[in-house]
Amino acid sequence: MSEMNQKPLVEIRDLKKYFDINVGMFKTLPLKAVDGVSFDIYRGETVGLVGESGCGKTTVGRTLLHLYTPTSGQIIYDGKEIKTPADIHDFRKKATMVFQDPYSSLNPRMTVSDIIAEPLDIHKMYSSPEERRQKVLELMEHVGLNSEHASRYAHEFSGGQRQRIGIARSLAVNPEFIVCDEPVSALDVSIQAQVINMFGELQDKLGLTYLFIAHDLLVVRHISSRIAVMYLGKIVELTSAAEIYERPLHPYSKALMSAVPMPDPKIARESHRIPLSGDIPSPLHAPSGCPFRTRCAYACERCAMEVPEFREIEKDHFVACHRVEEIN
Repeated sequence: MSEMNQKPLVEIRDLKKYFDINVGMFKTLPLKAVDGVSFDIYRGETVGLVGESGCGKTTVGRTLLHLYTPTSGQIIYDGKEIKTPADIHDFRKKATMVFQDPYSSLNPRMTVSDIIAEPLDIHKMYSSPEERRQKVLELMEHVGLNSEHASRYAHEFSGGQRQRIGIARSLAVNPEFIVCDEPVSALDVSIQAQVINMFGELQDKLGLTYLFIAHDLLVVRHISSRIAVMYLGKIVELTSAAEIYERPLHPYSKALMSAVPMPDPKIARESHRIPLSGDIPSPLHAPSGCPFRTRCAYACERCAMEVPEFREIEKDHFVACHRVEEIN
């Protein structure tokens, strides 16, 4: 990533998150939700994280913010590793999350004002009730909500407005970094564009950095500068948004990109869908070697024996595939 001459804001090194699953009579198996993920996020950029449901995208976001305790690996923020409870407390003033479901992530017993001010209350970030009120009104203005909404309850709002309340809450501590966990997937298509555009405007205005998790590839392309493709707990490809759409190198990325709808009918007719055979294996019983080999048309004996190294194939283009040079 030599073109990024500044230091990364967020560095993730060999991050793992395993959940112990009870499989009968005092026996547990590790469910490897995130299994050795490494990537950087630079200040002011948006990294998109995509993949099928169940691939571990959300777990990456939650483990990164220490909502889940990492099994192993390093999370480094602005040059400092986040390890101790004090580190995590300070980190949460700089890094927040926008959750997927605006219906369940807001407390129905709290007014909009109290929901947005909750992080301010936790971190004691005001000196008087008036300062608290002013901060809440300023945050509401940032996300396009009117001041008269402050005393109402979340159930009185539409899905798009509720997500705006969630975004205002995530901005309350004046963060530098936000994990957006499928923030528009529960919204109507007409509202999605408004919310995505608002994320872009807030990034420009407040200098924010995003990890944007989604399964909708068109949404991710619209907002991301770089995109990481995830499969069964591992990142299989990482490069710029333009590159991954125009020249995906990993067989899984090729199949994903071939399924993206084309607005131009002529291009759509000429493009060929690459079907994937079978279902994603269970992370409880992941295949040996390459996690994608059971669904890959190019799998060979080596793929069953060795986990492919996640390496730089071309400048700023990282892929985890033994045969990537042969098949491209």
